[in-house]
Amino acid sequence: MEHMTVKEILLAAGGRLLCGSEDTVLEHISIDSRNMKGNDLFVPLIGEKVDAHRFIDQAFGNGAVAVLTSRHDSMDSEKPWIRVEDTKKALQAVGSYYRDRLSLPLVGITGSVGKTTTREMVACALSARLTVFKTPGNHNSQVGVPITLSEITQKDEIGVIELGMSEPGELTVIAKIAKIQMAVITNIGVTHIEQLGSKENILREKLTIQDGLSEGGILILNGDDALLKDIRAKEGCRTIYYGTGENSDYRAEDVHLAEGFPAFTAVHGTERVPMRLSVMGSHNVLNAMASLAVARESGIPMEEAAKTLEEFTGFKSRQQIYDSNGMTIIDDTYNASPVSMKAGLEVLGSIAKAGRRIAVLADMKELGEKSPEFHYEIGEYIAEHPVDLVVVLGELSKEIVRAVKEKAPGIVTREFMDLESLTAYLKTEFREGDCVLFKGSNSMNLGSVAAVFH
Repeated sequence: MEHMTVKEILLAAGGRLLCGSEDTVLEHISIDSRNMKGNDLFVPLIGEKVDAHRFIDQAFGNGAVAVLTSRHDSMDSEKPWIRVEDTKKALQAVGSYYRDRLSLPLVGITGSVGKTTTREMVACALSARLTVFKTPGNHNSQVGVPITLSEITQKDEIGVIELGMSEPGELTVIAKIAKIQMAVITNIGVTHIEQLGSKENILREKLTIQDGLSEGGILILNGDDALLKDIRAKEGCRTIYYGTGENSDYRAEDVHLAEGFPAFTAVHGTERVPMRLSVMGSHNVLNAMASLAVARESGIPMEEAAKTLEEFTGFKSRQQIYDSNGMTIIDDTYNASPVSMKAGLEVLGSIAKAGRRIAVLADMKELGEKSPEFHYEIGEYIAEHPVDLVVVLGELSKEIVRAVKEKAPGIVTREFMDLESLTAYLKTEFREGDCVLFKGSNSMNLGSVAAVFH
């Protein structure tokens, strides 16, 4: 935060100062009592199991200079204690207040799959001409977005903000805080279907990103997505489509692989720009087109944005490819859904191999009552795009193996229920020349196994 004091926090959150000086300068917001950046406002959140108010002393000890509280009505301290009714709502109010002080445009990214990769690629394309702020890590929730906004500075010329959703109504809350000028929806899939019930319900929730879209803003949609291709922006806003079909304003033509990497011609009106990405997977063609659309609508010539985007090489645990001990390791362990699982398997199949292709797969979470069916579907996909060995971790992933055994019995399979046994097996099984994909939901901790081998 720049130029923020306790006085302004009181104004933003409607709080009452219990003690300390309202002139205290604040530079950051923290919800973790163990980690302070300097001159932090500590916001103790009340969770289902833990009330962080009990860590206030620890927060001060680690460098916090002020604190919000909903548990105290009086306090005697040199440091400011700010009484609010609800610390989470106060945090959101502070984020909204700080956003109102900023003049830069913000691009909001949401969707069932590919939000983070699209965020990174959009930021990369925009960096051709602009100083870009982007969401750090996965801070895309009702708590994360206000903190993210508070880190934007006057030197930033545009921001790319990831807006997540795990329950009904959440996206409306954070979109209204972010007050975006462009909204990108990557796709409508089955992630969070457990909470929302159907893809149609997910679509309705994703479209609430427009609740924070400013007058004259732009809704940028995946024109290849069956549920998005006929959607129009709310009144007063424009709709732009990206994809590979004639219905898309920004489209990729002549899509093919060049030495294993996606290559295509980016088309917009009379502009035609040849591109070759430095990240694998055909799904990244759509991510690239979304990025070019945002960049050009932000005043950056498509050719300039494309040149910068061609240098994008991905980031940790998102289809990162390593050469290690004579093997090729694809670490795609950040998260998993049926769409991204198939995309990872496509990358595995596209790499020219000297030895075996091995898929090490873990459970996909938050897929609801049809979860076994979605895992079985991955096994069917493998049967049609064969690999040499399938190794799975978790109860749900047994359905992947069941489908492989039924549809392609020639493929070797192994099943594990714990990380230690899996790691021990892989250490004895892997050999020089193997190409290995690691893919599963983040909560399965498969990334810790992948890290052993690269």
